[in-house]
Amino acid sequence: MSETPLVIAPNLKRRLSGVTATVVRLVPLQARMIPIRATGPGLPPEVPHIPLIRAATLPRDRWRVWHARRNTEMLLGLALRHVLRRKYRLLFTSASQRAHSGYTKWLINGMDALVATSAKGAAYLDHPATVIHHGIDTDGFAPPADREALRARLNLPAGQTLVGCYGRIRARKGTGDFVHAMLALLPSRPQVTALVMGRATEQHTGYLSDLKAQVAAAGLSDRILFLPEVTVDRMADWYGALDLYVAPQRWEGFGLTPLEAMACGVPVVATRVGAFEELLTPDTGTLIAPEDGPALQSAIARWLDDPAAMATAGRAARAHTIENHGIEVEARALVAIYRDLLDRAP
Repeated sequence: MSETPLVIAPNLKRRLSGVTATVVRLVPLQARMIPIRATGPGLPPEVPHIPLIRAATLPRDRWRVWHARRNTEMLLGLALRHVLRRKYRLLFTSASQRAHSGYTKWLINGMDALVATSAKGAAYLDHPATVIHHGIDTDGFAPPADREALRARLNLPAGQTLVGCYGRIRARKGTGDFVHAMLALLPSRPQVTALVMGRATEQHTGYLSDLKAQVAAAGLSDRILFLPEVTVDRMADWYGALDLYVAPQRWEGFGLTPLEAMACGVPVVATRVGAFEELLTPDTGTLIAPEDGPALQSAIARWLDDPAAMATAGRAARAHTIENHGIEVEARALVAIYRDLLDRAP
């Protein structure tokens, strides 16, 4: 890659977040397509990056792109251009699906181009935006060669149909909605085991304890398993072990877990939040309204009671994800916007 970048992707947050994960996933791939560097604290060494001070002092010999994903990054981009007189075209990606504050709207007004991660999100912007969905590494997230062997390695019960719900454990994520659905469905389906995997932060530990108590009271502690959070590099195995994945969120900005499951060949039941309506098709899963317990039970039961349809949908989910939601698709679409911004007349 050229020594002097044409695109800067700031990550102005040290703590791990969805935005940080996006930068870490995309920049190494985009670096094969265009001279790009990330900048900011806490970036892993494999991500091409430069110190923030260098990003702020790049020569004024040509226009470059500053790709912001947070308010702080938009503000810094505006300062670089208007205070330090650096030649930056400003691009902002919005994942929000709510009305923006007056301050955020003011920042957005100063951008040269906008990207939204979903059509729903684009509807909250007062300016035209290109919709580019987040993508998945379909090589890293892929069906296992031998699902039963994988389950044995993960110490999961053999000969069972496994349905899972992964992510932060809290009411907004719908964890309790999933558990309540399984409490209703499992007594009449002895061949099914449910997996709840994730972490409850301090303010949600009581919520988790209450769910575990309800499961114990129903005598289902050996069939609704609460598993600890695992690192990102191990998640593909836990998706690949499943027959069905459930994303019961009550609210979501975008939501990658359905795509991760689909890439691993697993059909999905998901609520109509985030970008889920734009990710699933009738061949790959079922969409329901959030916080609708009977609909959630019915959708899960439909798949659990038809293993052949579940397997067919899993294959369709894998094919759909490769064709439409691979990370290369996201990377190429963003690079096309970078090139357009760089080609604009001064």
